[in-house]
Amino acid sequence: MWNDSVTKLGSQSIYQIFPRNFTAEGTLDAASAELSRIAGMGFDIVYLTPVHPIGKLARKGPVGSPYAIVDYRSVDPALGGEAALQRFCGTAHQQGLKVIMDVVYNHTSPDSLLVQEHPDWFITGPDGKPGRKVDDWSDVIDLDYSAAGLREYLIETLEKWLRLGADGFRCDVASLVPVDFWVEARRRAEAIKPTIWLAESVHKEFVSYMRHHGHYAASDSELHAAFDLTYDYDGREFLDGFIRGSASIQPYLDFIELQSCMYPAHARKARCLENHDQPRIADLVPQVDRLRNITAMWMLLPGTFFAYMGQEWGLTHKPDLFSNDPLNRSKIDNDFLAFFSRMHALGKQLRSLTTRFLLRQPALGVVLMEGYTAERPVFSALFNLDGRRGQLDTEKFGLSSLSGQNLLTGEDFVVGDCLTLGAEPLVLAVAGVADKNSTGK
Repeated sequence: MWNDSVTKLGSQSIYQIFPRNFTAEGTLDAASAELSRIAGMGFDIVYLTPVHPIGKLARKGPVGSPYAIVDYRSVDPALGGEAALQRFCGTAHQQGLKVIMDVVYNHTSPDSLLVQEHPDWFITGPDGKPGRKVDDWSDVIDLDYSAAGLREYLIETLEKWLRLGADGFRCDVASLVPVDFWVEARRRAEAIKPTIWLAESVHKEFVSYMRHHGHYAASDSELHAAFDLTYDYDGREFLDGFIRGSASIQPYLDFIELQSCMYPAHARKARCLENHDQPRIADLVPQVDRLRNITAMWMLLPGTFFAYMGQEWGLTHKPDLFSNDPLNRSKIDNDFLAFFSRMHALGKQLRSLTTRFLLRQPALGVVLMEGYTAERPVFSALFNLDGRRGQLDTEKFGLSSLSGQNLLTGEDFVVGDCLTLGAEPLVLAVAGVADKNSTGK
């Protein structure tokens, strides 16, 4: 089922755009003007949050969530309509970018075309009307995958967007939709063109919660029967504990090792520090040296790096999901942008050369990552995640072998008896690695 491009995903990167709030105009044509810049930063895939018309019934906020969809088969006129989406895909392809569309197949808005035309395609609530499995999601109602005709309608909708120019799909709360549907949807899609499949898998605690309440919920390992990529939410609580200062980074490092052996060999994780649902990392980590080290580490982790619009500028405000709230471009941190761009290119290059990643914490808040091929080491990287200062005894902490070219400065580095912790990440490569052009594009 998996095409040859899937193996490249480990060295590629995704850039998420929320079209309504990406530019002041809030249209797909305005977003298209940014694609050359996104490609210039080295991204390979653009992911669009839903572009469909939004429901009015039970709407949250002034303009509503793009995840409360009225019509799966049309594009919101406020974004420019279907012609604008087609132009966006064409421009992206000219820039060497793939486009994946957000698929919201667990639910629709309560006033969607489907509930008007096929009310039997929805689960029934206690009042006998179309209902939902998660009470907090009050602006949507949930689809019933046992209903005759639903699956064919949804797959035909995917085929429409592929023919229009999309290259794949990011599937919202994919864990709550039967895996056998996704397997069939992918089979049909691949008959049209090679496609990219990214599942918004859910926190493992949410899987347990849904199953406890008698609802279907697939684990990440089950989703990889259909998907190339799943979200890194299965270990997100370990990351959140570290970021918020309540836990060590070690549980997250341990979980990365577990991920490497509990999923199929073709599986990749989408590694994001932020997205439209998660807080801005620059807001959670305002110290610039910590932010740089954490960002650099995520760009090197095994998997596909995934950035949210404006992350490259170090923005701290996350656009509101339910309002017109465009990015504030007056807040761009140009120094962070320069670092982000340089490190992003380096991260893609090193991931493309690496088949085995080893991570350990030689000292509290300091992470050593080592990358290997079957033949030899590729890189070593040291991340000062807590912004600590002082010196480490390199023999005591197992760092005495660190040496190589510092790929962020171009200088040669050899560690002595003591290593002074600094503000910048230290990324070292063996001779010749920095000259290999292997960005995955």
